[in-house]
Amino acid sequence: MFARPIRVKSNTAIKGSDRRKLKADLSTAFPSLSADELSELVPNKEELNVVKIYAHKGDAVTLYVLHKNPLFFELEKRLYPTVYVLWRYPALLPTFMTWPPVLQKMVGGADLMLPGVVVPSSGLPDVKHGDYCSVTLVNNRAPVAVGTAAVSTGEMHSLGMKGRGVCVLHTYMDHLWAFGDKSGPPSLPNAECDGQEEYEEEYEVNEMEMEEEEVVGKCAEEEQCPGETVTDQACSGVDALSLAEQEEEKGEKGNEEEDGNQDDQKMPQETMDALLLQCFLHALKSKLKKSELPLLTSTFLRNHMFACCPSGKQIDIKKSSYKKLSKFLQAMQKQHNLVRMKELTKGVESIVEVDWKNRQLRSFQVPEETEGEVAPVQDEGEGESLYHPPEITTMYSVSSRLEPLFLDVQKRKGTILQPAEVKHLVTEYVKKNELVDENNKNYVTVDPILCDCLLERSEYQEIGSLKWDDLFSRTLGRMQECYQIVYPGQRPIQKKGHIEPIDIAVSSRGSNKKVTLIKNLEVYGLDPAVVATALQRRVQASSVLQPIPGSKDKVLVQIQGNQIHQAGNLLLDHYQIPRKYINGLEKAPKGGKKK
Repeated sequence: MFARPIRVKSNTAIKGSDRRKLKADLSTAFPSLSADELSELVPNKEELNVVKIYAHKGDAVTLYVLHKNPLFFELEKRLYPTVYVLWRYPALLPTFMTWPPVLQKMVGGADLMLPGVVVPSSGLPDVKHGDYCSVTLVNNRAPVAVGTAAVSTGEMHSLGMKGRGVCVLHTYMDHLWAFGDKSGPPSLPNAECDGQEEYEEEYEVNEMEMEEEEVVGKCAEEEQCPGETVTDQACSGVDALSLAEQEEEKGEKGNEEEDGNQDDQKMPQETMDALLLQCFLHALKSKLKKSELPLLTSTFLRNHMFACCPSGKQIDIKKSSYKKLSKFLQAMQKQHNLVRMKELTKGVESIVEVDWKNRQLRSFQVPEETEGEVAPVQDEGEGESLYHPPEITTMYSVSSRLEPLFLDVQKRKGTILQPAEVKHLVTEYVKKNELVDENNKNYVTVDPILCDCLLERSEYQEIGSLKWDDLFSRTLGRMQECYQIVYPGQRPIQKKGHIEPIDIAVSSRGSNKKVTLIKNLEVYGLDPAVVATALQRRVQASSVLQPIPGSKDKVLVQIQGNQIHQAGNLLLDHYQIPRKYINGLEKAPKGGKKK
């Protein structure tokens, strides 16, 4: 299920009531877990995040993440443990055993077929159709896959151990596993490995049969989702890569990751301190302008330093040795002599001066690529080009009232014309019928057709001629306004009415909380999920996507706080949406005023 990249919809901290509900649901789904074990998995005081994602086939999945590792995922209102949980509690689910080469097949998206199941001396676990199952390898009790039983244990025997055994949902080395810290499975000796030589003979005999069954399993999966094939990389090279080489590679990766994790644990403060200094220097050198000074320190952090944070990293001052922004900036002032700060308002510090000639600042090299500059890319990770705004042109449709005016040029009711084309056709009509006033060529004589098409009944006896500008404006005013939108690389699309502008509004939630709501992004070819992610990184606030009632294909971007200013900058500067197509920018909070 997670063989291909996943897309994150939202990432929020769990509420207290949801935390209690999760504990109760886990206790019901996995009764073997003790109260202490549940408290370890769902601690009361540690931060637990709820991450909503979309799998590559569009399935909506909810993840419960602790210490950056997904512990459980919820699919169709059913909770499943990840391999990170099963490595801590390997006996949590009934287990089926298979051979190491089969793991690569499952990582590629295949289910576990019964010919690949190793039957231990104690027999197969007793399961019913749809029961939770895990899959282990013959040389290790640590589970490497999670799924559900395709058939009951009795049916497995009656089928002669042929067909589908376990419907695999999640495996070690898939994209759900990669969402966590990418640690490897622990080494848990398997008591059944004493008879491994006997199993090897059986595996060699049934290997061809097992591969045939796997192909059947893959074909069935492809039929369910036409046009999608199992990842070639995971399935190719299994025969060429020996088991010894696989184990060696895993060992090397595990050692590298373990060393990296040890470094992160040893120097979390030093790493964050270095990141803060880098972003600070980057912001001074490439973001901050002299005209902005004096500037509130909080505004400098939010608008400039966050934008300079490298890809894949996040500024968290609490994880640094400074703990507070004020202490960090005091160090920049006293130890590095980079800035001078002053308390312009009681209790509120501002940066009033920057030493642009400072040797450390002048020698700092701005990184070639930062997350703040590259974040707003359509379909992150898919390698698509940067967003280009569509071309929008105002058009006009011939109405039934004006049809006689355009009858000679075969422009019937409903014909869509550009303003210049309308002006040209009206001019040709006037010249053809010799309606230009001989005494004053700035006026056009109103003939019966122009009278019926452009004048109101009360004006029939009063107006005998019109100025050219009045003639054109009356003509356009009595036509139905339309618009043409051209997305890059696509055919023009023409629609009647006015184009819907992108609407930015602020709404109150609770007593003193505000959220910014953005809608109609899809009209301009923008992916709301990508815009939400880019905006979330800019302002360091959580965002969610919500369906718009009564609309099938549109969603609403909701982000915490009054972020109209940042949303406007993102749409105007990066996406280059013209200001006239954005509503609500005037509601941005005024700079320097405290509300």
